[in-house]
Amino acid sequence: MNKKQKKILIRIIISAALLIILHFIPVSGIPRFLLYLIPYGVIGYDILKKAWKGILNRQVFDENFLMAVATLGALALGLLKTGDYEEAVAVMLFYQIGELFQSYAVGKSRRNISELMDIRPDYANIEDADGNLTRVDPDEVAIGTVIVINPGEKVPLDGIVENGKSSLNTSALTGESVPRDVGPGDEIFSGCINMNSVLRIRTTKEFGESTVSKVLDLVENASSRKSKSENFISRFARWYTPVVVCCALALALLPPLVRLLMSLPPEWGEWIYRALTFLVISCPCALVISIPLTFFAGIGGAGKEGILVKGSNYLEALSKTGTVVFDKTGTLTMGVFDVVDVHHSSLDRQALLEYAALAECASSHPIGMSIKKAWGKPLDMSRVGKVEEIGGNGVVVEIDGRQVAAGNSRLMRSLSVEPIECRTAGTIVHMAINGEYAGHFVIADVVKPDAKEAIAALKRSGVRRTVMLTGDGKAVAEQVAAELGIDQVWSNLLPGDKVTKVEELLAEKPEKEMLAFVGDGINDAPVLGRADLGIAMGAMGSDAAIEAADVVLMDDNPLKISKSIRIARKCMRIVYQNIILALCVKAVCLVLGALGIANMWLAVFADVGVMIIAVLNAIRALFVSKL
Repeated sequence: MNKKQKKILIRIIISAALLIILHFIPVSGIPRFLLYLIPYGVIGYDILKKAWKGILNRQVFDENFLMAVATLGALALGLLKTGDYEEAVAVMLFYQIGELFQSYAVGKSRRNISELMDIRPDYANIEDADGNLTRVDPDEVAIGTVIVINPGEKVPLDGIVENGKSSLNTSALTGESVPRDVGPGDEIFSGCINMNSVLRIRTTKEFGESTVSKVLDLVENASSRKSKSENFISRFARWYTPVVVCCALALALLPPLVRLLMSLPPEWGEWIYRALTFLVISCPCALVISIPLTFFAGIGGAGKEGILVKGSNYLEALSKTGTVVFDKTGTLTMGVFDVVDVHHSSLDRQALLEYAALAECASSHPIGMSIKKAWGKPLDMSRVGKVEEIGGNGVVVEIDGRQVAAGNSRLMRSLSVEPIECRTAGTIVHMAINGEYAGHFVIADVVKPDAKEAIAALKRSGVRRTVMLTGDGKAVAEQVAAELGIDQVWSNLLPGDKVTKVEELLAEKPEKEMLAFVGDGINDAPVLGRADLGIAMGAMGSDAAIEAADVVLMDDNPLKISKSIRIARKCMRIVYQNIILALCVKAVCLVLGALGIANMWLAVFADVGVMIIAVLNAIRALFVSKL
């Protein structure tokens, strides 16, 4: 609890104690009125001050004005007629209790955001020629500077590890608790925490362009993008408050005047009391406070899970997602090629793999790199003789005095070797040794471990259709789609073709349904921008992702797509619950107040009680980890 909240709590306690004491003091008339002004002033002076400032600034109609008019009117009625001042003080007291509760709830939500904001580094260590470390502001570190990160310190800037091996805690960025091991040559991102060994990294970005800066800027500005629900509530409150003030005036004046015309006692006190009760009931606090708080809490809770939503409008759009379109490489697959099988080999698998790795020893092509990675052992280059690379087909190499060919079926036929065709989807590397066919490797992009469950989770979440767009060939695309359970797939697409397909899908979908495109955020910026909702996956450190996407998933786990949708739908359920609750309770109580059935105590419930219930409901949006 902060200082401001503590002061309000002390005022509440003092005012409540004075109210209880005065209830038992047998005094009446002006002395009683003056005594009750003490607890009223203690608890309500700031509300009166805000109401007066609003009048001076020509922003009259807000909750402070309503509470000031209603309670001052109740005091005046007590002085002139009833002699009862407890209701006026109690209304202000309970209103302040509600405000304290709301302040605490917002503070809790802000602390949730602040935990995410704690990724901002305070300093960077620069090592001089003597090995001494100097702490400097991260803003002062230039690109290419070698900085030292000790165990327990935050990584201040993006960079490449020059020296040292360690584990990084990336949970503040990704929401994942599993440490990430790094060593020389690995790229690391600001905002992570070095866990166990000293690292020296060479910076690749200035602080203003680093991952942590972009994430902080994204979260800090999220509240500026309002949802339709928030904009509706703002417009509603702007018109609603003047209308209810006019209704209260009419309730105070018209019935007594009509009674006078009918030669009946006007009963001014009764109707003014009803009008004041009407004002207290009408205060729109529950809506004005709880709706933005729900979105704020939802964005904060999602942020802790490594799901960064750029605004409440995108959270609302997420809740309406009915079609999810995926890029394949880097999104549903790992984006790295692996040897997944060996077929028709006349040699031992390892022997054939060693020949292939030696044949590709000088290759930087992804296919060649995947073969060398599969071999995974040092290569004896002295065994390799003449190397002939045949562009677009493969290589012919002399190894241990043997002619070894590795490439596609065209290469095999050019050497008068008939290849055995493979029905498995993927890139096929045929092998021939001394003019004899020796088998082939199947090389494919590996599907992410959670990809299949992610598609199933989306369908359980109510997503109507899943689509995959890829530049890969038809056989590979259809195999991946079938394996994962994707509804539709289009292959052999260029980036421009993906935009065209997304536009076709947008034209086909129902009007109120949203289409989300999920990409790796690097090559898919045009499509991310064209979809109703762009979701960038595995985007930690990707400038293109953070700029182009509306939602950024800070790790590469596709399961978080369905989680983000469930978080959004939970937030929207809470928003609609609060709107319905507040409007229904207030409508009933307003009618009862106008009829004289509701008194100030019911008015307090209709205002403060509903606000507390709505705020309690709103802060449920913070707790998303179990979704």
